[in-house]
Amino acid sequence: MDFSPTDAQRAMQERARSFAQQVLAPRAATLDREGGFPHDNLSQAAAAGLFGINIPARLGGREAGVVAYSLAITETARACAATTVALCVTNMVGEVVAHFGNEDQRTHYVPRLCSGELTAGAFALSEPGAGSDPGAMRTRARQTDKGWVIDGSKLWITSGTDAGLFVVWARTNDAKGTRGISTFLVPGDTPGLIRGKPEHKMGLNGSTTTAIDFEGCEVGPEAMLGEQGRGFPVAMMALDGGRVGIASQALGVGLAATETARQYARDTRAGGEALAERQAVQWALADNATELDAARLLTVRAAWLKEHEQPFSRQASIAKVFTTERSFAACGRALEVMGMAGYDEAHAVERNLRDVRVTMIYEGTSEVQRIVIGRDIMRRFSGT
Repeated sequence: MDFSPTDAQRAMQERARSFAQQVLAPRAATLDREGGFPHDNLSQAAAAGLFGINIPARLGGREAGVVAYSLAITETARACAATTVALCVTNMVGEVVAHFGNEDQRTHYVPRLCSGELTAGAFALSEPGAGSDPGAMRTRARQTDKGWVIDGSKLWITSGTDAGLFVVWARTNDAKGTRGISTFLVPGDTPGLIRGKPEHKMGLNGSTTTAIDFEGCEVGPEAMLGEQGRGFPVAMMALDGGRVGIASQALGVGLAATETARQYARDTRAGGEALAERQAVQWALADNATELDAARLLTVRAAWLKEHEQPFSRQASIAKVFTTERSFAACGRALEVMGMAGYDEAHAVERNLRDVRVTMIYEGTSEVQRIVIGRDIMRRFSGT
């Protein structure tokens, strides 16, 4: 059993680390304070080859694999979680189109996503009454002589203010539950696609999140992605892969907070000794190191299974629920190690704590992950 990255995986990790340190880290605090969409960060990320990491080279991607993608996302999240979530969603949208699209859709959209021409991709699934329950979806697509007309509303759309391509789910018939849901590719400049104002969030202030309304939004027949009425499996496959990305993101945030606390404890003296000499501080950092090491292994396992085209849905949910919750705990311990200094925005730990909280919600809440894991256990239990 070899846990070492391959040369190609290590190269992508180092590429992402260099980009994160040189571009993202110096801007992260300002981006958090001022908010808005990270145009410059994403443009430079595309130039650095961080869009389409797991996309075939013939479509403009890096073709580096899922493990390399996970390692890269962890590195960028260490510096700026807000930019990283836009990276995650854009990579996910590119993979969805590359996997489910026909040749025209692949060649038209995927290279433009990888190059940054389309700015970012967006994943439009959640609705006011259909978050963790896609079966309650009310957005509809009505077939016409010219194609389809989409009407409805979506909520919590990452990069909704500026995305150049939306993957949209809508009902195309009246079948109950998730049957009858189809998937559409909707360019951001399509008439009838109305972008809402950015939400005011607890964290990830450098990533815009908006509502999107579709009011008589007309698209051609070529807009449908995959088969009519088979949109729900597209969403579930995308979310399984997305959970690997969000686990990787949360891991990076937890590692960043732990490193900040470690340095503070080493450099700060109280009562005549360095904080690092105190058992309580060492134990807090030891718990962080232990839990984040376990999170890293779970996340890379899920990435490896996906890369080798093996079943990975349960493993992706395990990685997400464990990593996001343990990273949140790690950020909390890091703040406690630093005391009031950790609560001050002069240090990144308070931002880390705010940013990491949402990873337990999007791409499927922790509760949803436990449902996925529990149902799979009841079908076929395996301790491996």
